[in-house]
Amino acid sequence: MPEGPSIVILKEEVHQFAGQKIISVSGNTSIDISRLENETILAFKTWGKHFLICFDSFTVKIHMLMFGTYLINERKAAKPRLSLVFKKGELNFYTCLVKILEGDINSYYDWTVDVMNENWDPKKAQMSMEKLPEKMICDVILDQDIFSGVGNIIKNEVLYRCYVHPESIVEKIPLDVKSQIIAECSTYSFEFLYWKKKFELKKHWQAYAQKTCLRCNIPFEKKKTGAGKRRSFFCTNCQQLYK
Repeated sequence: MPEGPSIVILKEEVHQFAGQKIISVSGNTSIDISRLENETILAFKTWGKHFLICFDSFTVKIHMLMFGTYLINERKAAKPRLSLVFKKGELNFYTCLVKILEGDINSYYDWTVDVMNENWDPKKAQMSMEKLPEKMICDVILDQDIFSGVGNIIKNEVLYRCYVHPESIVEKIPLDVKSQIIAECSTYSFEFLYWKKKFELKKHWQAYAQKTCLRCNIPFEKKKTGAGKRRSFFCTNCQQLYK
């Protein structure tokens, strides 16, 4: 599943279509795509893993799910979920979820929980985290209502940077360590964005999908952790388990 930084890249890549009128629309999505024809795109926005195409009185939300893809000015052999054709160019989405949000987009999203938004509020994240004292930190970091845009890669890398075991219980983690985790969720997301643009993201992974701890030179533990049973890669020696 694409994480927040990848959706920001999508927004940047399709900027050329902002302000353009859709002259043709097609696709096998279940929404009423006919209403998009002859509509002008006002803006593209992102909220975490959601890509938003904003029109005058509604917004099209696209979620890439696990295997969603998109192509600009080219197509696959397979029929797209949603295809938007402009006077100059086209935008095609595949294997994704498409939904229409009526009215003001600001009524649907809290921009202060998006770790890559200019309105990101780490203090709010701290308060939300404290309301889940018995949860494992691996689950809380992936909670999109607290850390919108953070996915499993970022989770693993942040916890490794902060020397915290993914199965640590929130209320047992020292306050200064929790503050560090919160800050790193945003910091690492922007580093992820920078590296991905340079096509070198994987070479910077220190925990995700790695076999050996760089600090301790011992094998990483690989385990599905938390209520979500998402893959975690961690060092049992240097990542402290607060329990």
